[in-house]
Amino acid sequence: MASIRLTRPTLEVIKVLVASTPDSPSWGLKICDEADLGSGTVYPILDRLEQHGWITGYKESEPHPGRPPRRYYELTAAGRVQAVESLAAREARRSRRWGLSGGAA
Repeated sequence: MASIRLTRPTLEVIKVLVASTPDSPSWGLKICDEADLGSGTVYPILDRLEQHGWITGYKESEPHPGRPPRRYYELTAAGRVQAVESLAAREARRSRRWGLSGGAA
């Protein structure tokens, strides 16, 4: 699996995808809202993650009057491993940077 540039916005999108469940999948605008990012940022990130095999996307199967079908996104098995590792590495960097050891106060 090819590596991708893990910018702050990319990590925010990954965080939303990791928190998604089969019962509550993520779609584009939901990801924008939860990551607090604009669609012009989120959709290129989703495209990049899909091209690198981190996520798969699929269209909503049942029609919903009044809106177009949603495109849902979920992490692949390998993508989930990469995502969890990336978020853990980010947290470790933040802890070292700010001297947060997580020990007793």
